[in-house]
Amino acid sequence: MVREAFEQRVVEAAAADVRLARAEFDGAGQWLADARQGPAEPLAAEVWVFNEAFDRVLLVRHRRRGWVPPGGQVEPGETPREGARRELFEETGVEAELLPEPATATVRSYHPRWPATLGLSYAAIVDSGTPLHAESGQPAAWMPLNEDWESCFPEDPSRIRAHARWLREASVR
Repeated sequence: MVREAFEQRVVEAAAADVRLARAEFDGAGQWLADARQGPAEPLAAEVWVFNEAFDRVLLVRHRRRGWVPPGGQVEPGETPREGARRELFEETGVEAELLPEPATATVRSYHPRWPATLGLSYAAIVDSGTPLHAESGQPAAWMPLNEDWESCFPEDPSRIRAHARWLREASVR
């Protein structure tokens, strides 16, 4: 019974964040609705960490995926937001408050042999002078948003740039 309550909390949190997401891609809402009908694949969460000028993003160099936002699989009983914060800290040493509105909800496969899963991208704003403590073998770095970076998800740089522009414009209003 306790496990079911945890799973219900996680699914409800994911559903709420999909509804709140600034953008939805790949039928993320429908994927979640279908997943609620049976056992769901693991969820994924990541954080798009921007500096205060919104001209840099914090990325980690994954051995197979190239430069990607810090993130990973959401652990059992953990909401996607909790998983995103945990992954950010584990991969970069950065502790940050996530902005209330998720950036995006997507459906993708993170490995050729894995099924597609729901991924939520959250955003945070951090001083780029914050010390980084990357995981061994997975360096972290601030990347200029006006430069391209190698990633296995070719649509990510433009989505991340668009969200940075939106945040910058929203902060001036």
